Amino acid sequence: MKKLFFFLTLLFLSSAFLLAQADKVLGFWLTEKGTSQVEIYKGTDGKYYGKVSWLEELNEDGKPKVDSENSDPELSKRPILGLPLLQGLDYDAKDKEWVNGSIYDPDNGKTYDCFMWFEEDKNVLQMKGYVMGMRFIGRTSLWKREEDRNK
Repeated sequence: MKKLFFFLTLLFLSSAFLLAQADKVLGFWLTEKGTSQVEIYKGTDGKYYGKVSWLEELNEDGKPKVDSENSDPELSKRPILGLPLLQGLDYDAKDKEWVNGSIYDPDNGKTYDCFMWFEEDKNVLQMKGYVMGMRFIGRTSLWKREEDRNK
């Protein structure tokens, strides 16, 4: 009985540790250009998502930026603020990275496969977008953790 209790306790603690590691990505991140902030949150499906929560720039006419580079005429009218950028990332505990997701780039209107990870600094999120399953080809961006700019 003691062995079973020990095993169940160990299983519970290791699961809690992995969950805490996976959730380190939650919060607000300043994108590499410094002109927008993305909130990364966990969906009800257990996957990780991100949306634009703050945007510095306005259009030339002083109005909020819209998704003008999107090839879909309806989507090209939607505001950048609140726009979902990250979709459906899973945490891979073995490799300590978030994988199998996608990232939308409103600067060019395209969606890429993506994964993200931390190096030593847990306040700098490494994000890589790539195409055709070739992770070695793509662009890496560094996002910095910060407080919610809307407070």
